[in-house]
Amino acid sequence: MRKLIVLYAFFAFSLSLNAQQEKLDTAVIAKIRAEGLSNSNVMDIAFHLTDASGPRLMNSPGFFRAANWAKTKLKEWGLENSALEPWGTFGKGWELEKSYIAMTDPYYKPLIGMPKTWTSGTGGLQNAEIIILNAKDTTELFTYAGKLKNKIIILPRTDTLIPTYKPDASRYADSQLNKMAAFVPDTATRPRGNRGNFQQAAAFQNRIRGFAKQEGAVAILSTSPRGYDGTIFVQGGGAYSIASPENFLDIMLTYEDYMTLYRLAKAGTTVKLDLDVKTKFSIADSTGYNVVAEIKGTDKKLKDELVMIGGHLDSWHGATGATDNAAGCAVMMEAIRILKTIGIKPRRTIRIALWSAEEEGLIGSRNYVRIHFTDTATKRYNSAGDKVAAYFNLDNGSGKIRGIYTQGNEAVKPIFTQWLQPFNDLAATTVTLQNTGGTDHLSFDAIGLAGFQFIQDEIEYSTRTHHTNMDSYDHLQADDLKQAATIVASFIYNAAMRDEKLPRKPPTQQRQGRRE
Repeated sequence: MRKLIVLYAFFAFSLSLNAQQEKLDTAVIAKIRAEGLSNSNVMDIAFHLTDASGPRLMNSPGFFRAANWAKTKLKEWGLENSALEPWGTFGKGWELEKSYIAMTDPYYKPLIGMPKTWTSGTGGLQNAEIIILNAKDTTELFTYAGKLKNKIIILPRTDTLIPTYKPDASRYADSQLNKMAAFVPDTATRPRGNRGNFQQAAAFQNRIRGFAKQEGAVAILSTSPRGYDGTIFVQGGGAYSIASPENFLDIMLTYEDYMTLYRLAKAGTTVKLDLDVKTKFSIADSTGYNVVAEIKGTDKKLKDELVMIGGHLDSWHGATGATDNAAGCAVMMEAIRILKTIGIKPRRTIRIALWSAEEEGLIGSRNYVRIHFTDTATKRYNSAGDKVAAYFNLDNGSGKIRGIYTQGNEAVKPIFTQWLQPFNDLAATTVTLQNTGGTDHLSFDAIGLAGFQFIQDEIEYSTRTHHTNMDSYDHLQADDLKQAATIVASFIYNAAMRDEKLPRKPPTQQRQGRRE
């Protein structure tokens, strides 16, 4: 193995020595820097996508407010073909209209909690007693028949809250970035994680909810030890297709509030809650839409080729989806604004896409790629897909760009290294052969196109904002987003002006997509 690593390192070094020198237009890059760092609109864009639009759950009113605002703004900036482009049927829209949760017995205590998406309401104010449902399988579950009517269900927990001694916010250390830059892919087959236990547990949770609904319970309470210090990690509560019935009310509480209720009930104390939850489902338009717009190419030979950028516009409902992913959408829109403002005439067409239904499984970008770029027989790119020079994605929070993942594409590493050099002073230096997963660049990578995600400083993404009630405008880092938009604008420009499309991985390297 050591010999293989040495040989690979030598090959990579030789590749970098022999790499073609990129033709960087330093004058244009200087204009991009000046506009992006000194005259930025990125925080104003972010405001309109967050505070002004509200939560952007897929097909909710907030999503459409943001989507229509983005479409209109892109058109105002002079982009062509700005539209909400349909990609197929999604399902129900859902919004939370009212949520009041408080303990009333043995004493009054307001609780920090929020219903999961696509769940029903209470039908008005309900005061109900908590019951512990302690069942490990279906047989034990049925012993609660006749006991759950007009009750609020809480499930046993044996874990405890472990304090963390690390800061919530962090940036990549030089040692971490150096390790990423030196990463050598391991082609050996790795064992996959066992999802069987997870799927069985999820199926049993669904049986509990179905049984609770059948028995006439009021709601079920949920929590996670990640949700401490007032933070709730709240996501989906069940199916959202038009044919699916309304899901049973499932309320996510902070860990401290949940455990207070559980300890009291376990001790034999009568615990009662006031619940008043109102939700609204909409089925008037079950279609999914992406926001798209473009700057037309000007080169006779290259104008039909595409450089694409994107981030996902939809969010969960706990807050306004600021770091996930209004930040990425604002950066991509700002990058486009920068290029329009300085008056570039790209050789290739530049197209921005703000994706929908990413949170439900990259559905918006996957359908876009399927409709436009996929050969249904080979599952690789078709002739239209062959015209995609590159796709760049941003969706890892509010942190500054520190580099880029190449998804194992060795040929682009020396190219991106040169593209980052004008921004090394802004702490963007790292090009890694590592894969990263979980967002929309995978839709392009899966069919053999050159799709990339930027490396970003984590800040509070995993600890405090990702899919939580804390994901608001106030957690955005303005200077970081200015830096990110500036770098993205430069990458777009370089890709649009380059003589050749960016090189792609050979077919044997496709469908990797997992963080190494």
